[in-house]
Amino acid sequence: MFRLLLVLAGLLLLPELALAEVYEEDFKNLGLTGTERGIYSVLIFIIAYGFVMAEEFTGMRKSKPVILAAGIIWGHAAILAADKGVSVEQLHEAFEYNLAEFAALMLFLLVAMTYINAMAERNVFETLRSWMVRKKFSFKQLFWVTGIITFFLSSVADNLTAALLVGAVVMAVGKGNDKFVAIGLVNLVVAANAGGAFSPFGDITTLMVWQAGYAEFFDFFALFIPSVVNYVIPAFFMYMAVPDENPVASDEAEVFLKPGAIQVCVLFLLTIVTAVSFKQFLHLPPFMGMMVGLSVLMIYGFSINKLYHDESFDIFNKVRDAEWDTLFFFFGVVFAVGGLGYIGYLELLSGAMYDGLGDTTANILVGFISAIVDNIPVMFAVLNMDLEMDLYQWLLATLTAGTGGSMLSVGSAAGVALMGTSKHKYTFFSHMKWTPVIALGYFASIFTHYLVNG
Repeated sequence: MFRLLLVLAGLLLLPELALAEVYEEDFKNLGLTGTERGIYSVLIFIIAYGFVMAEEFTGMRKSKPVILAAGIIWGHAAILAADKGVSVEQLHEAFEYNLAEFAALMLFLLVAMTYINAMAERNVFETLRSWMVRKKFSFKQLFWVTGIITFFLSSVADNLTAALLVGAVVMAVGKGNDKFVAIGLVNLVVAANAGGAFSPFGDITTLMVWQAGYAEFFDFFALFIPSVVNYVIPAFFMYMAVPDENPVASDEAEVFLKPGAIQVCVLFLLTIVTAVSFKQFLHLPPFMGMMVGLSVLMIYGFSINKLYHDESFDIFNKVRDAEWDTLFFFFGVVFAVGGLGYIGYLELLSGAMYDGLGDTTANILVGFISAIVDNIPVMFAVLNMDLEMDLYQWLLATLTAGTGGSMLSVGSAAGVALMGTSKHKYTFFSHMKWTPVIALGYFASIFTHYLVNG
């Protein structure tokens, strides 16, 4: 957090770039970063994000401060636009750009979350968890089994869901052995973030790059080998510290799939295919394909109710149970960062990082910023800098933003969530103990990306 404050404070002291004059005619940004209102807007964002990072201690959901910050920032932006003589129509055009960005991603994520909730209700994940608990793996075997499952699961479900699901297994079988639980949960955070980096369905940042059109769907699979390296290297070092013991035997009863569970999984895969097809062949936003898949799930849910007389499978209940805090947090981030960008701060940040340091160095730095700040606002800021980077650099930014958060427990939603559910067995400091080897994996994955894709 301290390093982030230094970066933002430095931006406040930078003079307005001459490049802002280029944008003055169409008001792509106001170029008013040196004004008091502009500086207040940055400070408001910093304060709001301080509350986000303190969620574990305050108990206040992360969406609340960023939504308030977004409203205040856009209020300042509107006053600055009026002072500069920007028309209401131009202001609305800038505002509606952010609205369109949020709406497309929000609908996509809402459908994905609904499918995940539907599969959870049909006992898909609980059956997997029960199987792992009853299999009676040793701690060392369980370390690799849970890590590999999390890696691949997070490429389809989001990294938060994957970490929480498999984290429940680690805590169940590791009961009484706090050392294994601590190492096992660090392993899951690294695996979840690495696994989500090579698939648009695995991480919001990857999804954002895909929907922005900077890379095609199948381009991201070029990051598979770098993602594997990112996970395997720190996992190898952590594995040597895993206790060479067996967990206490469990007599947990077997959990069975509910009717329609396999069909719901198949429908989710077909929905992914539909979303990709809408983007690749029809050149329509992927969320439209996801909405088509949602309609099919609704119709299938109706048939389950009729065939099995199972009234519990109500799709609208699955929509209701979506991660609304995450979706509203995403709203706040999009509009807060968008408002700062409209004032002119993204242009300053772009000049300081990408023009000053070069694309590769700046993209590597993105990963370190993501270890402190959530990767969503970082990637949204990068996407709105209007950078002219080739595919290699966009994939590098995707890799670093997605995996950089593994270096600290607060750097990703998976880490924050597991800290909250582990009952103090997995903490900020137990994770930071492994930061050096995680950073080694981070740099190794960047080098691998250069070798494989450069």
